[in-house]
Amino acid sequence: METKYIFITGGVASSLGKGIISASLGKLLQARGYRITIQKFDPYINIDPGTLNPYEHGECYVTADGMETDLDLGHYERFTGIETTRDNSVTTGRIYLSVIEKERRGDYLGKTIQVVPHITDEIKRRIQLNATKQPLDFVITEIGGTIGDIESQPFLEAIRQLRWELEPQRALNVHLTYVPYLAAADELKTKPTQTSVKQLQGLGIQPEVLILRTEHHLSDELRNKVAHFCNVASEAVIQSQDLPSIYEVPINMYEQKLDEVILHKMGIKRSASPDLKSWMDFLDCRKRAEEILHIGLVGKYDLQDAYKSIRESLMHAGTHRGYKVQIHFINSEFLTRDNIAEQLSGMAGVVICPGFGQRGIEGKILVAEYTRTHEIPTFGICLGFQMMVIEFARNVLGYQDANSSEMDDGGAEEYHAEGRDDATRNIRMCINIRQPYGESVSRTNAD
Repeated sequence: METKYIFITGGVASSLGKGIISASLGKLLQARGYRITIQKFDPYINIDPGTLNPYEHGECYVTADGMETDLDLGHYERFTGIETTRDNSVTTGRIYLSVIEKERRGDYLGKTIQVVPHITDEIKRRIQLNATKQPLDFVITEIGGTIGDIESQPFLEAIRQLRWELEPQRALNVHLTYVPYLAAADELKTKPTQTSVKQLQGLGIQPEVLILRTEHHLSDELRNKVAHFCNVASEAVIQSQDLPSIYEVPINMYEQKLDEVILHKMGIKRSASPDLKSWMDFLDCRKRAEEILHIGLVGKYDLQDAYKSIRESLMHAGTHRGYKVQIHFINSEFLTRDNIAEQLSGMAGVVICPGFGQRGIEGKILVAEYTRTHEIPTFGICLGFQMMVIEFARNVLGYQDANSSEMDDGGAEEYHAEGRDDATRNIRMCINIRQPYGESVSRTNAD
């Protein structure tokens, strides 16, 4: 089967969950035996999220090949088990950089470089790149941002072109919108969805499937109304109602036959039924787990998305061991010797999180000392591990000025000049020499 392309776009508002829908659809197709990958195209001009503030952008997810990417790639991997790479994450910045580098080399033979066709051609090349490196049945491409954003238009134009250039039934658009509820009128409003679809149609793209994000159940009458005004089949209007867990979304989509509708529209008449047993077993384990395990998450970014993958990994590990993991965020910036015992009271374990810059590091060192001396299981990640090594050097080996060259460039020179013994030099190396992904991960969390 030739590779087929599914594009996930969003309208009305941001943060509707395109990444979860993309991951859920990928899971359903994968459960039917298809080879899939999922990729994220972000419209911001940054080369990657590595320099973005976590308070604005959330976590920077690092792939196996060291690429700094959007946190949605973590969802892709957790839902499907695929290994993403730098080719699964593309920004406007990377697109323009590639085109400008080609222009500087003379690859365009002196032509005037324009958004169409040069930028859109590069976007189309990147969309299809993964399928040239491995055999794939489906490539799911999530387009970041919201329909109507100026910065998203080159991506949408590239999608429009690609849909016409590929053979019939090889490309399809799934559009995710929001259906707000007005409490004063006690009504769900479909006009924002209609407007969003009309914007998409005005760009030359007719969505084949609509997914309606909602806090309230949508009646068949309302869904039929949306189908009528948006030129979409009634069975292709799917509701995505709020659920207790994001991991229930694939089952919700399966029950509404999202994967079946898409396969039919892409000309696949027969397909094996999805094997979702392992997924259902996982959900069952989550529901049956009763004993609560308290884990302290020590960092300085007090928002959930800043440490999304760490949180999800802890919860997954707990599920497979039969525990409900309750995570307690502990802000390292405000930790002191007077309050640390209270802050860490009742913790079965502690994770000292990654980060960058001076702010909050002494609190992390204090946690490392407390958990070491009180025998609390502790796991340090990147900068968190550096702080654990520094704490050991200061409080066990007796080097009170031990530090990381990331914080104090002079520390390493002093150790070297003094000619300490091999054991001490090894400690210095542990503190100051970065692992291949260390610099990449730490640099993401702007102080």
